[in-house]
Amino acid sequence: MKPTFLLLSVLLFCQSWAFEFVIDGEWESETSGPLDQYEESGRYRRNIVTSEVEEDFEAIQGNDITVKSYKIESRITSRFAHTIVKSSVVNSGSNAQSIGFNVQIPKQAFINNFTMNVNGITFVGSVKEKTVARNLYAQARARGKAAGIVRTNSQAMETFKTEVHVPPGSKVEFELHYQEMLQRKLGIYQHTLHIKPGRLVPQLQVDVYIFEPKGIKFVKVPPGEQFSEVTKVTHTIDKAHVVFKPTLQQQRKCENCTESSVDGIFTVIYDVERESNAGELQVSDGHFVQFFAPSDLSPLSKNIVFVIDVSGSMWGLKMKQTVEAMKAILEDLSMDDYFSIIDFNHNVRCWSEDLVQASSIQVDEAKKYIQNIKPNGGTNINEALLRAVQMLVRATNHGVIDPRSVSMIILVSDGDPTVGVIKLSTIQKNVKRVMREEFSLFSLGIGFDVDFDFLERIAMDNRGMAQRIYANHDASEQLKSFYSQVSSPLLRTININFPESAVSDVTQNRFDKFFRGSELIVSGKLQPTDLTTLQSFTTASAANMDLNIQTEADLQEIDSMLSTQQHSFTGFARQMWAYITVNQLLAERSLAPTANKKRKITQRIVALAVEHQFVTPLTAMLVESQDQENAERLIADSPKDSKHGCCSATMPSPGSMPVQHVVFQNPPWAQPTPAPTLGEATGTHQSIIPGRINLVDNDPHFIIHLPKTNMDICFNIDSKPGHILNLISDPGTEVTINGKLVGSKKMKNNKTSTYFGTISIYSKTDGVQVIVGTQKIELMEDKNNHSFSWGETAELLLNRMKVVIVKEQQVTVMIDGGISVMVLLHRVWKKHPVQVDFLGIYMPNDNKYSPQVHGLIGQFAQEPEVKVFAMHKGKDPKKKEAIMEVKGNKIAVTRGWQKDYRLDKKRGSDVYCWFVHSNGKGFIDGSYSSYILPQLDSFLPSL
Repeated sequence: MKPTFLLLSVLLFCQSWAFEFVIDGEWESETSGPLDQYEESGRYRRNIVTSEVEEDFEAIQGNDITVKSYKIESRITSRFAHTIVKSSVVNSGSNAQSIGFNVQIPKQAFINNFTMNVNGITFVGSVKEKTVARNLYAQARARGKAAGIVRTNSQAMETFKTEVHVPPGSKVEFELHYQEMLQRKLGIYQHTLHIKPGRLVPQLQVDVYIFEPKGIKFVKVPPGEQFSEVTKVTHTIDKAHVVFKPTLQQQRKCENCTESSVDGIFTVIYDVERESNAGELQVSDGHFVQFFAPSDLSPLSKNIVFVIDVSGSMWGLKMKQTVEAMKAILEDLSMDDYFSIIDFNHNVRCWSEDLVQASSIQVDEAKKYIQNIKPNGGTNINEALLRAVQMLVRATNHGVIDPRSVSMIILVSDGDPTVGVIKLSTIQKNVKRVMREEFSLFSLGIGFDVDFDFLERIAMDNRGMAQRIYANHDASEQLKSFYSQVSSPLLRTININFPESAVSDVTQNRFDKFFRGSELIVSGKLQPTDLTTLQSFTTASAANMDLNIQTEADLQEIDSMLSTQQHSFTGFARQMWAYITVNQLLAERSLAPTANKKRKITQRIVALAVEHQFVTPLTAMLVESQDQENAERLIADSPKDSKHGCCSATMPSPGSMPVQHVVFQNPPWAQPTPAPTLGEATGTHQSIIPGRINLVDNDPHFIIHLPKTNMDICFNIDSKPGHILNLISDPGTEVTINGKLVGSKKMKNNKTSTYFGTISIYSKTDGVQVIVGTQKIELMEDKNNHSFSWGETAELLLNRMKVVIVKEQQVTVMIDGGISVMVLLHRVWKKHPVQVDFLGIYMPNDNKYSPQVHGLIGQFAQEPEVKVFAMHKGKDPKKKEAIMEVKGNKIAVTRGWQKDYRLDKKRGSDVYCWFVHSNGKGFIDGSYSSYILPQLDSFLPSL
């Protein structure tokens, strides 16, 4: 059964009036023993609700009462919400009566405080071990004072209910607190509040305060909702305030009505700004939280077996809506996906014995098959699931599916097994035994005849999740919505690690899959340290590459920000860690293989829940009078079933995860160069700087190093914005490197300066192109496109290519260990009147090109013979002049210097070289215009 929250019924005597308090609920057993003995068969009793129709709910109940105020305030800080519901009520009748205070809260929320004031007597709540509550309950029952009633409610809410029996003229104030972590689904966070005061209220107000340190992307109340027209939303970069404060007139159903029109769900949706795919690491109050929600990645292909219950109980609306949803889901499959359908009653049928590609022809055939299903017979879940696993195993063994794809089973059922194996624990063991680590099971339970606890356990046991589908008019939309959440897997095998000596008590940090629009969250405690920052290291596999991403957070930054925020929740990190940990332990407990293991987990849950004041299925809230002489108690109890499960049950024990630190180090050639000697600066001997490096930087200045003569030659290219210049074109290795020019904002001396705004490295052999811009870095392979920002440090492995991004600094691309390129980012003041952000490119002389290589830089891989003679003083006494003989040409050159920005991106290091005038004429083959190409991935035609 699914009780709501419970308080004892007690009698309070004060000023000769009797006040009776009742908070509805029910213990699972009146005669059970201690904590570890009152569980039935090692699991919670099955959650059955007899009706799907929501009861007639009112927040404040009473016949002749005056509701002075009804206020709700939510403070959301970094996705963690603390909500307070308050109401002030007066018994304005002439007789004693019961006043009810009812609050519907989200299933995933934990109540963590309740207070009540009756005519000046205050009752304060605190969470205790449930065994203590049971003893108090038993004592109260023995005196005839206890009462408990089970209530069932709507799809996504649970109800806290209390009644107080008070004499006429009494004033009662209620205040309930609850906390929850908002989970990102389909790209949004959704915060819902149930508002139904049941009458007109002079002071009716809802305030939702949001503070997100990295910025709020958007916040809104969905249009068309009952409350949207009288709701005000204010929004700054990192804060938002949503207020709903209707006047009495706005509350009326009609102009002269005395009934309230305020009746429904108040919803606020928002999303946050994300600087990078590295995620957001926040440190506060001795705890840390890592949010990970990458985007701009190509989805992994899917292999799905749909397992659909077609027993007799599915007849009618359930089947009609399932068929409607399945047809839409099949339409959503892409050509890269593979699928099949199994439908089962007492028998098991396969639309196709093997997975087939989701071509339009196969999808149409599957839709016809679904349309013709006629429900009848019993329910053989065990055989249906085993057949589904066998189908995936066979496809894997035969190499039908991509090794990087995601394989899943989606079960849709509305009842318990009645045919074949019917013992739920045996079915769970059978499926677990044959499931492979790379497969996942998702369970959808339609209606309330199904044992949802079982569906949840079997899904969690196999790296999936479960969801109840309510068999009403929008069941089809619920099915499609669930599928949308899992239809675009972006990553698999995700590990989020931290330095072992810096953290402890880390929550689950290994995840099987990441789906588009969702978010992975890892939290933990900080260890004492002298460090000023905390780092995280994330590894994952994408559609065509492996990712290795690093980010860090200042240990003091968030706390400093919170101290200046009036409406933030300063304890968010500590409570969020506890919230995640308790939920993961509850999930782990439901899968515990032995009673001893379950007992140990139970002890941990109780200890955490008491410390952090969470009402869980294993704890209760005692509400005691501050008047120690009376010290009357009430008890609030959460539901028996753990529907708070935000997280997977596969949580490793703290400290069990090996931590692999990723250190991003540039290759030796990319290290900064030493300062030049006096002799190098004056030209009395050849420069040893930059040391086996060719580079192009600034507007754009080329520096070509000639190793044999240990000489550096410089030249400029003065071209137009938008032109694409070829730097390396090698038909032998099938690699081409090109740069696209961007112009300055204004002309200077009647000239527009140009810089490289985009660098492209393309390997035709791999079919991979890396495009580095000043705003983002893109990796493109066939139809798979991935985008990363400069705001992250990451290592990406894609076929033979390795890409290393160092946050706001540089990108290094290595191709098969033979060709390396470093792109340096130059940021300028955004409001600079002339300059723009630009890129520099650096590459070593020992890159392994083929003899066919060419390009503005590539042509010098075969070093030409160079002689410099007739050195003499120039017009500028600081710059000598000479004659250079190269490629059969004699050209005038000037001793000068250009900049190497590896050591200092602001000022650069001087590199002394012989400068060739007129766009390198005579030094490069042909004219510079011959190196202008039409596309970023173009190769250079033969000159």
